[in-house]
Amino acid sequence: MDRRSRSLVVRSETKEDLIVFHAMSKDVPILAGVLTGVVIFVHAYFLYLEMFRWEASRTRKVFGTTAAFAAESRAMAANQGLYNGFISVGLLCGISLGAAGLIMTCYLLLCVVVAGIYGAMTVTRAAFFAQTIPASVALFAFWAGV
Repeated sequence: MDRRSRSLVVRSETKEDLIVFHAMSKDVPILAGVLTGVVIFVHAYFLYLEMFRWEASRTRKVFGTTAAFAAESRAMAANQGLYNGFISVGLLCGISLGAAGLIMTCYLLLCVVVAGIYGAMTVTRAAFFAQTIPASVALFAFWAGV
C-alpha cells in the first residue's frame, strides 16, 4: 500500500492540485492524539467546574470571581460548561474516527484556539495558556503527522 492511498486526500474544485493531510493511516498520529487528549481533558474539567462546582471557593479562585458574582452568574457558567463539554465530546469522536475524523478534529481545535485568544483578550491571559497553546500544539502535531 503506497503512502498516497493511506492519506486523506481532498481535491480542489478549481484545480487538480491535491491537498494531502498527514493522516498516514486510519489511526491518529500518536503525539497528535495525546495532545488532543489534553485539550479534551481540559475542557471536560471546565465542564465540571462550570456546571457543578461554580460557586465553590476553589473554582472561584481558578476563575478569579467573587462569591456574589458566582451566585449571580451560575446559570451562565453552567451553559458555558455545557459548550465545553460539547468540545470535549466532539474532539473525542473526531480522534476516535481516526483519519475520517481529521477535519472535524482540526476544526474543533481551531475553535479552541480562537476561543482562547478571545478569552485572553477579554477575560484573562490564562485562557491563552489553558486553551490556545495546547490546541495549537495539537494542530501542529496533526500537520506534522506525529
